[in-house]
Amino acid sequence: MRHRVSKRKLGLRTEQRLALLRGLVRSMISVGSVETTVTRAKEAQPLIEKLITLTKTDTLHSRRMAFRTLQDETLVRQLFTDIKAKFPDKRSGYTRITRTGVRRGDAVTLAKIEYAEE
Repeated sequence: MRHRVSKRKLGLRTEQRLALLRGLVRSMISVGSVETTVTRAKEAQPLIEKLITLTKTDTLHSRRMAFRTLQDETLVRQLFTDIKAKFPDKRSGYTRITRTGVRRGDAVTLAKIEYAEE
């Protein structure tokens, strides 16, 4: 039974799953959008949303919390300058997931995760 289980395992061990999601978040911040499977996008979206919410309080502690996930000082700087400027008054719903089609090899549904700018 899956009662009160919130995350998907994605067929990976814990370390591999965290590395995969961390990589998706890092490329989302550096590039601006990522095309991946729907389930991976749904798992990465809360992590990205939490990082953008951290930028609302620009303190040393919040920068260190972001560094814990991103592991790159330039990405933290980009998060707290460029991406923070995109959402000055917005409180949630920073990203959106758009289904783009199916992958030819294994027919899995692909999705694009991007910033929801108005």
